[in-house]
This record gives sequence, C-alpha cells and structure tokens, in this order.
Amino acid sequence: MSVLSDHWIKKMSLEKKMISPFVKNQQRKNKISYGLSSYGYDARVSNEFKIFTNIDSALVDPKKFSKNSFVTRKTDVCIIPPNSFALARTVEYFKIPRDVLVICLGKSTYARCGIIVNVTPLEPEWEGHVTLEFSNTTTLPAKIYANEGACQFIFLKGDQEPETSYADKKGKYMKQKGVTLPKI
Repeated sequence: MSVLSDHWIKKMSLEKKMISPFVKNQQRKNKISYGLSSYGYDARVSNEFKIFTNIDSALVDPKKFSKNSFVTRKTDVCIIPPNSFALARTVEYFKIPRDVLVICLGKSTYARCGIIVNVTPLEPEWEGHVTLEFSNTTTLPAKIYANEGACQFIFLKGDQEPETSYADKKGKYMKQKGVTLPKI
C-alpha cells in the first residue's frame, strides 16, 4: 500500500472528478488552509452544522438516533458549547476509486485549540459529502469557520482491488449529501 502524491490527486480530481470542487493550490490567506498539499487534500467544512443539544433530554442511541439531539444552523461561524460536539460536512464531494482507501486527520490548527475532527475512512468506491464531527474537548465555547480547512485526506493505493467495494455492498452512506445522521 502506498501514499499517493499531489500529482495523482490532481490528475484524478481534474480528469475523474474525484474531488469536486477541487482547489489545486493550498489556500492560506487569513484562513485555515485548504486545498491540495504534497500527499493529501485539505477539505473545507461547509456552512451547514448540526450542534448537539440536550434541550429535549434526548438519549444518544446509535440504533435509534433522535433528530432532537441536534439543532441545525447555516452560518459562517459555528459555536460549539463546552464539552460538546457538532456535525458538519465537507464542501467537497468525493468519489473514491476502487483500489483506494482514504483516511482523514484533523487540522493541527483546531487540534491545538482542543477541537478534535473525526471522520471514518472513505472506503473504495464510496462517494458523497463527508460528514465531519467536531468535538470541543475544552471547558470554553469553540468556533468552527465555514468554508475553511477542517481536515486532511490521505489517499492510500491498495496492492490490488478489493473483492467487495462500498458500492458493491450498497453501503448505507453512499452518495450522501448534506450532514448525515447515524443510520442502521
């Protein structure tokens, strides 16, 4: 398995629409950086957020998830309460090739502020907007900036194609748009 470079990411994004919209140079000016890097792609968080709330005393149950656990906001700056979290999505839409697995790491700018970004791996032939989880591990409110960098995706090429891809098994999060809540 090898890590794929900026040359490959650019070629696949321009020719095969692997990442759309695609930013071919890293953008930094007064923003948390995003765009193509040496061995990855820094994706942006959209302006659509679902912020965890306990207004209705909902129970968090992944098998019977209540939409009452969140309030939805469209905003340029999301404020996450202390010791809480928010869901969001990437601006970019991803189409992962059959022989590639993608892992995600949070931006160090957020990590240094106690904000953790979590994303599960993007499996071969998965496509959609990526749902992001921002955890505020601090005792203070935390800001997330829409349309700026949130996390870096690293593309790993397998030594051969998998027997079964995410598309083959008709995965439940295939072609998701918007912030997607847990499904069973």
